[in-house]
Amino acid sequence: MDQTTPQNPNAGSPQQLRSDSSADRERLLSHLREAVSDAEQWLSSAVKDGPAEIEHAKGQFQETLRNAKTDLLKLEDSVLARGKLAAQAADGYVHDNPWIAVGCGAAVGLALGMLITRR
Repeated sequence: MDQTTPQNPNAGSPQQLRSDSSADRERLLSHLREAVSDAEQWLSSAVKDGPAEIEHAKGQFQETLRNAKTDLLKLEDSVLARGKLAAQAADGYVHDNPWIAVGCGAAVGLALGMLITRR
């Protein structure tokens, strides 16, 4: 298995990654709410005001979308880093305890086989 480290230099403990991803998630939701609000304001100003106000609202809306995209990419990086850490931990556990892993796999296979043959 690839033993590369996560790209995020701040990626440390799993708890740190959880707090980073939850903060990124909240920031993303905030930017998306702001984008929806800006879109509503843009539509209402398009009816009331002239082209100058529309261009200003459009610029603000595009900036909000850029921020949301940036936060989404950060959240994606955080989730990928957590997934890599989980895969590395599982790989290490299986290498340290191969018979337990084989037993768990056999038990899961047996349970799934019984469920499939019941139907």
